[in-house]
Amino acid sequence: MSTELEITLLADHTTAANPDVIIVPTARHDGAVKVPVGLPTEVAGVAIPATIDPAFAERHRFKAKRGQTLILSQAPGAPTLLAVGIGDPTVPDDEAWRRALAAALRAAAGPRALLLLTLPSTITEPRLGEAVATGAYLAVHRTDLKTGEPRPSLETLEVAAFAAGGVSIQAAEGLAAGIADGLVVARAVALVRDLVNRVPSELTPRRLAASLLRRLEKAPKVEASVWREARIEEERLGGLLGVARGSSEAPRLLIATYDPSAVGNDDEDASPPTSRKYVTPEAQAAPDSEELAHIVLVGKGVTFDSGGLSLKTATGMTTMKTDMSGAAVVMAAILGCSELGVQARVTAIAPMTENMPGGAAMKPGDVLTARNGTTIEVLNTDAEGRLILADGLSLAVERQPDAIIDVATLTGAAVVALGSSMGAVMGSDQALVDAVLAAAETAGEPMWQLPLVADYESQIDSDIADIKNIGSPGEAGSITAGLFLQRFTGDIPWAHLDIAGPARADKATGYIAKGGTGFALRTLLTYLRSLG
Repeated sequence: MSTELEITLLADHTTAANPDVIIVPTARHDGAVKVPVGLPTEVAGVAIPATIDPAFAERHRFKAKRGQTLILSQAPGAPTLLAVGIGDPTVPDDEAWRRALAAALRAAAGPRALLLLTLPSTITEPRLGEAVATGAYLAVHRTDLKTGEPRPSLETLEVAAFAAGGVSIQAAEGLAAGIADGLVVARAVALVRDLVNRVPSELTPRRLAASLLRRLEKAPKVEASVWREARIEEERLGGLLGVARGSSEAPRLLIATYDPSAVGNDDEDASPPTSRKYVTPEAQAAPDSEELAHIVLVGKGVTFDSGGLSLKTATGMTTMKTDMSGAAVVMAAILGCSELGVQARVTAIAPMTENMPGGAAMKPGDVLTARNGTTIEVLNTDAEGRLILADGLSLAVERQPDAIIDVATLTGAAVVALGSSMGAVMGSDQALVDAVLAAAETAGEPMWQLPLVADYESQIDSDIADIKNIGSPGEAGSITAGLFLQRFTGDIPWAHLDIAGPARADKATGYIAKGGTGFALRTLLTYLRSLG
C-alpha cells in the first residue's frame, strides 16, 4: 500500500482550503532565526511573525538547521504554525529544501498543509519547486504490509509564493513546472521503492519484467521488449544463464528505449536521431548542437540472492530482495525520461534472475561464456551480479552508444569503504564520472569516486579462462569488481555505480523511507536532463 500526495501551487494564498498546518521556512541570519522577508502578516487567521523570539528558539534548541522543525503557535480551531529550517539562506542548496519539506510534512498533523515561500530563492524557481515536491512526496510515501499502524494522514500540500511587488508570471510558471517535474521524479523513485519492498517469492524475474513492461508499453516514445529463456539462450547470454541455473524460476532480460524523436501521434514527420561521442553536458547543450546523445543504462536485477552454492549467512540473506534495485532504477529512469521529455536517447538493459543453490546451480570452478565471448571462471557463486552485468554491458557496447552507466547493488566491500549512505562511482572516462558526480550532488545522493587501479587487474586473471569473477580475498573488492566489469565495456565511455549500501535504509530519515530507497535514480535523471 502506498501513500499519494497532491501538491498544488496557489494563485492566491487566500484560496487555501482550510489548512491544518501552515509551514514557514526559516533560516539563521545575522545571529537570529528569521522568517523570510515578504510574507504576509496573517494567513488563514494565523499571525506570521517576522522573526522568532530568540529565547523561545533557544529553549527548544531550534537553530533553523536543515530539517529542524518548531511549532510556533497552536490553538483549537486554528491551523498550527510550523517553522522548518532551511540552513544557511545564502548558500544554494536543493537538498536543504528537500529535507525541510520532508521534516515539516512528517511533523504535520491532518490531511492538509500550506507552505509559504518567498521569491526569489538562492536556487531557481524550477529547482525550488522540484526540491519541494520531491522531498514532500517521498516523505509521506510508504509501502509495507503492516496492518495495525496508522498511515500518514497528509493528502494535500498547497504552496503559496510571495515576492516584493508580486510574483511574476515567469517565476510562477517556473515554480509550477518545477513542482510538476518533482512529482514525476518522486513517483519514479516511489515505484522503485515499491518494487524493492515486494515479497521476494512474489516478485520473481518473470513478474518483475512483466510489471515493468506493462508500464513501459504505456509510456510515450518508449519501446520495450522482454527476452525469455529461449531467446536468452539464442543470444548467448552465458552469465545470466549460469546464475539462473540454480533456480526453478526462469530468467528474463528487459530492454527499453526512450527516443524523444520517435514518431508519435503528434510528430509523424520526426526524423530519427543521430549519435555522437560523449562530451560534457555543457557541450551537449550548446546552441549549435542538434544531435542527440545516446546513453545506455544497465541495471542488475537479481530478485533474490541466496549466494548460490557459496551460500550467504542467514543474516546476510534477509535483505537480498533488494538485489534487483539496479534493474528497477534503470527502468524507472526510462519512465522518468518519457514524462520529463529528456532530450537524449536512452536505452535501459536489465538482466533478471534469482541466485539460488538448486541442484543444477553453477559450481565454484565452472566456466561461463559471456555474450561477447569472454570466458569467466566462477570461483564464488555469490559474486553473481558481475556475471549477469557482463552480458548486459556486452549488449550495451553492441549498440555503440555515447556512454554506458551501470547501476548495481554489487559489493559488500562498497559498504565497508563508504558506509550505508554513500554510493561508489568508478569509470573509464573522467568527464563522464565528473558529470555523474555533479548530478549526484544536485540530486542530494552522496557518491564518491573510487579508482580503477590498473595494478589490481592481475587479481582477476584466471589460470584456465579469460577472467575470474573474484579478486584477492579481503582486498579492494569493489575496485576489482569494477575492473571485471570494465572488461565488457570496450572503448565506450563507462561509469559504474555500486549502490550496495544506500539502496536500502534500516530506518526512515527525512524523505528516505525504511526499506528500498530508489537511490541513484534521481542522479540518473538529473544527469540525463542535463544533456539537452
